[in-house]
Amino acid sequence: MAQRVLTPQAEDFPRWYQDVVAKAEMAENGPVRGTMVIRPYGYAIWERMQREVDDRIKAAGAQNVAFPMFIPESYLQREAEHVEGFSPELAVVTHAGGKELEEPVVVRPTSETVFGEFMAKWIQGYRDLPLLLNQWANVVRWELRPRVFLRTTEFLWQEGHTAHASEADATAYALRILHDVYRDFMVEVLGIPVLVGRKTARERFAGAINTLTCEAIVGDGKALQMGTSHELGQNFSRAFDILYLDADGQQQHAWTTSWGVSTRMVGGLIMSHGDDDGLRIPPRLAPTQVVVVVVRDDAGCLERGGALVDELRHAGVRVVLDDKVSVSFGRRATDWELKGVPVRVEVGPRDLADGVVTLVRRDLASDNPSRKQTVGLDQVAAAVATALEDGQASLRRQAEEHLAARLVDVEDLDSAVEAAATGAARIPWALVGDAGEDRLAAEGVTVRCIQRPDGTVPASADEPDLVAVAARAY
Repeated sequence: MAQRVLTPQAEDFPRWYQDVVAKAEMAENGPVRGTMVIRPYGYAIWERMQREVDDRIKAAGAQNVAFPMFIPESYLQREAEHVEGFSPELAVVTHAGGKELEEPVVVRPTSETVFGEFMAKWIQGYRDLPLLLNQWANVVRWELRPRVFLRTTEFLWQEGHTAHASEADATAYALRILHDVYRDFMVEVLGIPVLVGRKTARERFAGAINTLTCEAIVGDGKALQMGTSHELGQNFSRAFDILYLDADGQQQHAWTTSWGVSTRMVGGLIMSHGDDDGLRIPPRLAPTQVVVVVVRDDAGCLERGGALVDELRHAGVRVVLDDKVSVSFGRRATDWELKGVPVRVEVGPRDLADGVVTLVRRDLASDNPSRKQTVGLDQVAAAVATALEDGQASLRRQAEEHLAARLVDVEDLDSAVEAAATGAARIPWALVGDAGEDRLAAEGVTVRCIQRPDGTVPASADEPDLVAVAARAY
């Protein structure tokens, strides 16, 4: 068992989170309040997230573009609800090149307005639709209560923006992104079971007619919004004259959507799977799936460790060699536990003398007897493949069990508030409404989403028998 170097979760979950971010060398606070410096290991995790999400976005038909980070202030003014929603978070540039600007420019908080301006130029007729665009970028939203990865003034994300010929097509595409891109990635790769549904009118995106969301219930029972997909109706197409000629030659306003996930997912990963020894990264996501640790520089350990790395890499495993024998084995084992590498293969002289190595699974608790096993040298690749597959399923199963234990069905608002002290409540939406949201908000609880009883996304908030998921949130 590795030496414990973190604040226990049960003692102080926020402090535990900060400890993990720092000691696993993921990120640090930047020089300007609310900014962050993402270190190589944290960025490697983000790159893996990018790759998986980007592949799914492209499979949904969207193409990547790059738009400027500076947006004329007048663009935001053209959609009233949008600018009102973002005004408190805006960073505005008034001087540049030693002069006062004729028109202030906003540092991109999101890009619906500038995409809308150019969509209006690029769309002429119905054959130009749907127009499906996405960009990977940084955005700035001035944050008063920053927390690394979860809420920062500047963060990394992708933002998709699309235009469609009909409301039905836009609605279907926004739902496709939610399910086929976001939920699929979060469940199948991150191993995090998310709750999907519609946001209430007060919680939806500024300027949208509907917001769909993926919500995780993390280790301390709070909710974390992991990704959103918005139907914008014709609000932005009217503001920016996104017009097209239909098949009958009639001019129509397009229907638009926008959708995004961000580096907040890294925080969700930490808080969903981490334990008192540090990170636990699902194998499908892990930038390093296996570390081969050479215990000592004798009895051919270095040579055998290198050979195992070559064998595993040839088998398609993302693997690194830890041959820093000048550092104690215990210290290195602790560091790899902190980083959450799914599998550790330990190569020591005693084991080699017996023709074996020790394989350690990070997904299992340190007191689980199945966590460690001895493996014959000719069986390492097969054992690693099994451990990676089992580890992915194990972390997902543990997260599903956590969600089941924290999500409680209740029949009144007082019980919902009580349940939200340690998790989330599902309460009939008919019992909530505007007055109920006010009552919950007074207790620091929000309606995270509205679902059908079977957990699927309703076509409207007026469907019968809907349930609201209420929780405290990050």
